[in-house]
Amino acid sequence: MGLVQAVTGAVGGMFADQWKDFYTVPAGLPSTAALFAAVPQGTNAGRGSNTSGSSNIITNGSKIVVPEGYGLLLFQDGKITGFVAEPGGYEWRSDDLNSKSIFAGDGIVSPLITQSWERFKFGGQPGSQQAAFFVSLKELPDNRFGTQSEIYWDDGFLNTQVGAVTRGSYTLKIVDPILFVKNFVPASYLQPGQVFDFTDHENAAASQLFNEVVGSLAPAFSLYTNDPSKGNRITKLQQDSLGFAKSLSDAVEQGYQWKSDRGLAIVKTAIVSIEYDANTRELLKTVQRADALSGSRGNSNLQASVAQGIQSAGENGGAAGLVGVGMASGMLGVGSMQQPVAPAAPAADDPVAKLKKAKEMLDLGLITQDDYDALKAKALGL
Repeated sequence: MGLVQAVTGAVGGMFADQWKDFYTVPAGLPSTAALFAAVPQGTNAGRGSNTSGSSNIITNGSKIVVPEGYGLLLFQDGKITGFVAEPGGYEWRSDDLNSKSIFAGDGIVSPLITQSWERFKFGGQPGSQQAAFFVSLKELPDNRFGTQSEIYWDDGFLNTQVGAVTRGSYTLKIVDPILFVKNFVPASYLQPGQVFDFTDHENAAASQLFNEVVGSLAPAFSLYTNDPSKGNRITKLQQDSLGFAKSLSDAVEQGYQWKSDRGLAIVKTAIVSIEYDANTRELLKTVQRADALSGSRGNSNLQASVAQGIQSAGENGGAAGLVGVGMASGMLGVGSMQQPVAPAAPAADDPVAKLKKAKEMLDLGLITQDDYDALKAKALGL
């Protein structure tokens, strides 16, 4: 009383010739289709005994072909009576002692499905009529997400809260079809001719998933940027599709139990864009400058700054300017200028001395152009 496995693996033309009529996946499905009814097919072009081309009701002796990448679910009165995750040909028999109800395969779905089967299996002997549905076991692409305004999270590297507007997409996989159908798919999709598609804007259940993903983005960014193994850098997000996918999947599981309650998991992500808010952009500029001034590259940049300062001081301040730069470079240990020469202290109210000092600090990168302009205005009384 169940399915009998006639052949395993890929089903070729020879097997199709042996079975003139059989049920299988409908043609022309989009790559994002997740659940749909089985349809009868065969070499008689629908002119055999089964003329109801959209009916997914199988009876004793019905043949079913399960292609690679799909699972088969059988129902009676809303209850699951059988499941197949192994590709091949099967025959429904209600009176065969060798028949069985579940072929879970050797993949990742096997332990999950076995556990779910024990929870939801048909209580009693299946009847003679079964409704057959196929569920996709492939990665389902083009599931998009995006935020209309900034989301904020605590960043371990910047040691503060950062914010950004982001958009991208992810691939979704049904890792437990039994949980997926029993706990998530609306009953309206368990009808012939209906296709459950995660990218369908009219699908309210899919829209709910979109909202839950958007609600999980902030904790996902926090999980990723505070993971030491990821280097704590938000700038790596767009290059690490698998790493961020795990962070997003973990955040969704913590918040909404996708895998444990619905049999769903996020596999890969693609971050199309991240637009940081103004404060975060300024922080990133500071970090980039600090990175540029660290290590051997920092020494090179500092030497270049000092050389530029020497040239500028020589042009504008003569020997006094060179003495000032020599003092600064000696304190920083650059080249042969390691012995500072202390100049006479300038008068506190001397605007020329103040401007020279500010110019030296600007050339050394210690202050910004805006800081220099402010000091210049103050010294000149503007």
